[in-house]
Amino acid sequence: MASENWLIRTDHNHGVVELQLARGPVNALCPEFLMDFAAEIEELGADDAVRAIVITSAFKVFSAGLDLKEAQEFDLSQQHAIVKGLNVGFLAQYRCPKPTVVAVGGAAIAGGLFFVLASDFRVAGPRSAFGLAEVRVGADFPVGPLEIARATLSTDMQRKLMLTGQPIDVSAAQTAGLVDVVVDDVTQLTARAVEEASKLAQLPPKTFASVKQQLRQETIDRIETAMAADGNAPEDGWFNDETRTAMRRMIGGA
Repeated sequence: MASENWLIRTDHNHGVVELQLARGPVNALCPEFLMDFAAEIEELGADDAVRAIVITSAFKVFSAGLDLKEAQEFDLSQQHAIVKGLNVGFLAQYRCPKPTVVAVGGAAIAGGLFFVLASDFRVAGPRSAFGLAEVRVGADFPVGPLEIARATLSTDMQRKLMLTGQPIDVSAAQTAGLVDVVVDDVTQLTARAVEEASKLAQLPPKTFASVKQQLRQETIDRIETAMAADGNAPEDGWFNDETRTAMRRMIGGA
């Protein structure tokens, strides 16, 4: 369990475990949150009693990505810390040997979208939205999120999301294959995600893990190789000379 109670675990039937993201008010990403998430996912992945994992949010917003007001003040060490958190956190989810199902009732934006992209099955509510706003805030992609995006998004969806920074609604996301199931009533979102996880939990676990590794190992290797070559700590930091101004513009500053 995370020391700040940012992650709430609930055990369901059939070995399904729900991991609720609860860093209020919008699950903004910070290094500690991401590293706690990685540790929790790795613990669940190693537990033979766990057959599938459901990732949910305690709030209307699924995850808004970085807190831009906070991030624009990051010094070099803080930039390195958040890059490492993004790489380690989402790699842990992407390579988790257990089936992961995500339930998105609201916006999953920028870094928050990688909880979706790193999952195996996606359930969404009728008002959910999905976007990668990094280009609008003057930041490129750390190697982990970048390689996961390349592996999970079509070339056309990479163009639409990553080069415009504009979000898409749930209908467009489902058409693009970003979402598997859309529920009409958001109050049924978690129940449907648990239902889908229960189906995956019935699959032979060793075979599921093996097939998942077959599909994803090349991407995992690229991420791990880049991380070992200082991908977690780029020499000049994550930001460039446009980033802080772009972040201020995004949050309505001068």
